[in-house]
Amino acid sequence: MSWISNFVLPKIRAVVTNRKEVPDNLWTKCPRCGQLLFHRDLDANLFVCANCGHHLRMAPEKRLAMLFDGGHYQIIELPKTVSDPLRFRDRKRYADRLREAQAVSHGGDALTVAHGTMGGFNAVIAVFDFAFMGGSMGIAVGEGLLAAARLAVLQEAALIVIPASGGARMQEGILSLMQMPRTTIAVETVKAARLPYIVLLTDPTTGGVSASFAMLGDITLAEPGAVIGFAGARVIEETIREKLPEGFQRAEYLLEHGMIDLVVDRRQLKETLARIVGLLRRPGELRADIVALPARTESGAP
Repeated sequence: MSWISNFVLPKIRAVVTNRKEVPDNLWTKCPRCGQLLFHRDLDANLFVCANCGHHLRMAPEKRLAMLFDGGHYQIIELPKTVSDPLRFRDRKRYADRLREAQAVSHGGDALTVAHGTMGGFNAVIAVFDFAFMGGSMGIAVGEGLLAAARLAVLQEAALIVIPASGGARMQEGILSLMQMPRTTIAVETVKAARLPYIVLLTDPTTGGVSASFAMLGDITLAEPGAVIGFAGARVIEETIREKLPEGFQRAEYLLEHGMIDLVVDRRQLKETLARIVGLLRRPGELRADIVALPARTESGAP
């Protein structure tokens, strides 16, 4: 045995063994500008890139804490559903995919429903988690939105839905498509009770989600740069054999063409939503504001 094996190697092993593990999630690369963002700075800025303003995807619990008064809310337990009704299998079993997604998201499904107050008024928020199988809509999501609508009616609260979804969940076949009329009925129960139904479109909102409850809001907001549409842009181009306009299916394009009401920076979302809920829950004050406006002539001058 040499001095290298007796002295040097044990020292090297000690250094390697005692080295602290560095987490691999301290930095996030902005998808738009490529800037490296420190996790604490990104969290403090509500997951908006400080360099280019790109809105990164946000976890449901972060959104709920951001929007409810004081960050206080209660998550409701959603109805239990059949997990694998078709016993679907592609490269792996659907049941296995669900277990993997639930392990990452701490159980549940792609939808989280919570209630609390917003601007002093009761509010129910249903928020999607894109990290759970692309935020796809299956039976559990349909049941969750029905539960959210019933809770809003019970509490006489505004219902706010925040979709982030690739559409219907293919592993549940026709049963996932049936959630489109079911969620539409859920929205209609809220509107029949004369309660506000507000939608905040985030990146992405596509497929059967955009073709149902996501486009039925009394007020429809969107985050900057969010992709919103039904079919993908490439599929549309191949179908119509034409080049699509610049920025097609982006939130700003939809705003220009009257599909949504407002594009709101995430850092102004809480006060914007609170103001909208307050106006819709106090219609008398809104009417008084309209009556107080000066009369205008056809030319637009007072």
